[in-house]
Amino acid sequence: MIKKLSVYIGEYQKWAMLAPVLVILEVLCEIAMPRLMAAIVDVGIAQSDMGYILKTGALMLVLAAVGMVCGVVSAKAASIAGQGFGANLRNAMFQKIQDFSFADIDRFSSASLITRMTNDVNAIQMTVIMGMRIITRAPVMLIAALLMAFSINASLALVLVVVIPVMALAIGLIMKVCNHLFEVMQRKIDNLNNAVQENLVAVRVVKAFVRAGYEKTKFKTANDELTEAGINVAMRIVMIMPVMTLSLNAATLAVLYLGGSQVMGGTMLYGDLSSFINYIFQILMSVMMVAMSLLQLSRALACSRRIVEVLDTEPDIQDRPESHGAQLPPARGRVEFRDVSFKYRATGTGDDVLEHLSFVVEPGQFTAIVGGTGTGKSSLVNLIPRFYDVTGGAVLVDGVDVRDYPMEELRSRIGMVLQNNVLFSGTIRENLLWGKKDATEEELVRAAKDAQAYDFIMALPDGFDTMLDQGGTNVSGGQKQRLCIARAMLRKPAILILDDSTSAVDSATEAAIRESFARNLAGTTVIIIAQRISSVQYADQILVLDDGSIVGEGTHEELMANNAVYQEIYNSQQEGVSE
Repeated sequence: MIKKLSVYIGEYQKWAMLAPVLVILEVLCEIAMPRLMAAIVDVGIAQSDMGYILKTGALMLVLAAVGMVCGVVSAKAASIAGQGFGANLRNAMFQKIQDFSFADIDRFSSASLITRMTNDVNAIQMTVIMGMRIITRAPVMLIAALLMAFSINASLALVLVVVIPVMALAIGLIMKVCNHLFEVMQRKIDNLNNAVQENLVAVRVVKAFVRAGYEKTKFKTANDELTEAGINVAMRIVMIMPVMTLSLNAATLAVLYLGGSQVMGGTMLYGDLSSFINYIFQILMSVMMVAMSLLQLSRALACSRRIVEVLDTEPDIQDRPESHGAQLPPARGRVEFRDVSFKYRATGTGDDVLEHLSFVVEPGQFTAIVGGTGTGKSSLVNLIPRFYDVTGGAVLVDGVDVRDYPMEELRSRIGMVLQNNVLFSGTIRENLLWGKKDATEEELVRAAKDAQAYDFIMALPDGFDTMLDQGGTNVSGGQKQRLCIARAMLRKPAILILDDSTSAVDSATEAAIRESFARNLAGTTVIIIAQRISSVQYADQILVLDDGSIVGEGTHEELMANNAVYQEIYNSQQEGVSE
């Protein structure tokens, strides 16, 4: 897992290599200090040699300066490498997520993906920075200080043979417990993010139905669960400090007692005892640093598993190798469903959402799809641009299975206005140019007029350069729909799909939009999902869906004559009008 993630250090590798080297130099400077201090005590002061004291003191100042420079530069190098690693990792995850199909995103959930790209990456990033400094520093200092302690007094250093294993055992047990708890805590962060995201997206609905109290309770539940998970981890982590402190004090007491006896007996110099105690502190502080670093590493491992899960996921929908370079027919807009079946979890046991659908939409034809709520209309059109793959049969565009197209080529032939109208923060112009990035001003105006959006755009203070808030919240629902339609029409696609995209506009505006299709997109195949019969009665072909199956196909007049489901939909709407 570490090997998989290490490649994302990328161009920051030189900084990642520099930081540990500087840390080692810093540690060596620190390790020399107690011995030099002991020399001043046992030689300089004992012999009243001021020259020796000044010379040794100057050397200590030089080592302190070198250590300080190494520490500052290593901190800078570690920060650059860590931040660069985090940036590369987030970028890799974002690129991977862009390749995900709708099914992949459904499986992870958007809230979890956001947590993985932010909180999880930050945890690993901090561990990388710590790894280059603290996790490098602690073992080097531990080994160097041990060697120095044994070189001063091997018998006294045996105290560490008892203390260090006790500390290591305690650290190991705490890490084993915390590893699982960190994974639980990350899942609780997912749940909290999901509650926040859902509430912010649906804030208007929450206020409209006066459900703020319910949402507060739901958030409090998620927040309390995260708090409890954090406390569970913290309560285990705090156990490490008493163990470390007890071990440190016990070792210091033993060294003072045994070493003091040796000093009094004349077998050990006072300066040696003083430096030995300093090395004991360095050794045990190193063990404590290792312990805290390993706990951070434990959390980072839990986060890294979640990140690697995303990076290792093969997108549910990919280009077939043979699709690249294949000879494709010209874009005409013919769509054919051949015995198509579909369910959202191909490996699951759920029932098919669509069952054995077969029909043809000829180039330039205006085809409408009607049916009750939940009959599979949106699922059907999502198969054409290959947002999902069929689980049975085949969808063909211009005679070629959509799975045999490079996805970029397939989707370049299709303009789609989704049921959920999405606009991005930026100007109206920038949003429309999603349809065709090199569109001229004349083409923008033409598309806006065809979508019946031009008048309201020109009524705005800055026209096409008017800024839209995130999600287009500063325009009405009908205006959002018309801007989304204009964006799709600007592409002049071979196939134009509108998934209930005129529900928020009045009948007169809808009729004008429909006329613009016939006038300016004469060669484009238009597939429209609509709830109102008045929106589709002029279609060349109407498909009636019921419970995932086509139960009627024909013109408005033909269906009114012989299709009970269509008649029921029509009559229910006429009753609503008459009332």
